[in-house]
Amino acid sequence: MRKREKIIKVLLLACGVVSVLTTFGIIWILLSEASVFFKTVSIKEFLTSDQWTPLFADKHFGILPLLAGTVLTSGIAILVALPFGLTIAIYLNEYAPKQLRKVVKPMLEILAAVPTVVYGYFALTFVTPLMQTVLPSLSGFNALSPGIVMGIMIIPLISSLSEDALYAVPKSLREASYGMGATRFQTAFRVLVPAALSGITVSVLLAISRAMGETMIVAIAAGQQPRLTFDPTVPIETITTYIVQVSMGDVERGTIEYQTIFAAGLALFGLTFLLNNISFWIKKKFTRKYE
Repeated sequence: MRKREKIIKVLLLACGVVSVLTTFGIIWILLSEASVFFKTVSIKEFLTSDQWTPLFADKHFGILPLLAGTVLTSGIAILVALPFGLTIAIYLNEYAPKQLRKVVKPMLEILAAVPTVVYGYFALTFVTPLMQTVLPSLSGFNALSPGIVMGIMIIPLISSLSEDALYAVPKSLREASYGMGATRFQTAFRVLVPAALSGITVSVLLAISRAMGETMIVAIAAGQQPRLTFDPTVPIETITTYIVQVSMGDVERGTIEYQTIFAAGLALFGLTFLLNNISFWIKKKFTRKYE
């Protein structure tokens, strides 16, 4: 038994080391390749310029339009997914019969298995025409439709992880709340949600990261027009869409145009890192509050 435990311990350690080394490898590639780009383009221009046209004759390298498109579509997705996902999690955990929970939860998780290209064409051919009946000025390519569809796509991520976090709350807290005369609604939102806040925060963080890293939905339905705007009715371009656009093979390797994908990837990595720290701060703050 001890030999088996040692073998398992070594395997787990190896998996952890591989994960860490992979992360460092990604960071090294981004930094080393992006450094070549920043030898030609100043960091100030990259972070402050409001134009992104590296593939045009008049070249500008301001990342703000791509950041705006990424934040806009991800924000719409979270606004759609968070209320629905959290509501579903609370219902399955507090109100739904056990048999219904066993059936509904796997069905929700099927949404996560649908290829994103299907979601992209769903956004383009169904959601956009449907939204145009409500908003006639809505462009054929826009940020609203892919944002909504991305929200639908990440609902299972939030609902499943949040439901697991709620399910892990000790039963004694529920019983104490009911013993004090609280209703199910009061118990769910005043006891369970605060107690499971760390798990819910993790689910939201993963959902944001998933939305920000999504490519096919925005590539198909959002257009490829980098612009510094937060208007969801017009075409935009995200960081991931641009990386795919350049990686198609039309841009020669080693050129400044090709190096832009590493600079854009580094910006996306930095944004994700910032969100991680913000979520950690929020988690720590609310954990202290409800201790």
